[in-house]
Amino acid sequence: MSLRIAIDFDGTIVEHAYPNIGKEKLFAFETMKLLQKKGHRLILWTIRTGKEMEEAVTYCRERGVEFYAVNKSYPEEEWTGEASRKIEADVFIDDRNIGGLPGWTDIYRMIHPEDYPGSILEKKMIRHRKWWKRLKFFGNS
Repeated sequence: MSLRIAIDFDGTIVEHAYPNIGKEKLFAFETMKLLQKKGHRLILWTIRTGKEMEEAVTYCRERGVEFYAVNKSYPEEEWTGEASRKIEADVFIDDRNIGGLPGWTDIYRMIHPEDYPGSILEKKMIRHRKWWKRLKFFGNS
């Protein structure tokens, strides 16, 4: 089943640094790419407008994520600015959730539990953990 997934930018895809673009959140782009490969339509849902929004879209595009729509429910929708910009989506991924933002690997597992364990993302997580252990080992010597 294909889902429309609305994803916030600041604090969710990247760390908060508005109006600048913060540091990329761990596994954000890998997860979004996997979700797109599964056929889900990703919508960038951000408070950013104008130049700052275009910078966010470009930032994501340069990392291999092209959104189905930006700040609207579907590409053809026209927002006049007169009413609330409420997005119609099946899932919302936002750092302002109750309980905060789970990690991107947990987000993927929530949407596709059938892929765990052994998913591509899980293999990347294992490699990352091995790298982190090596880094910690060298840091303690």
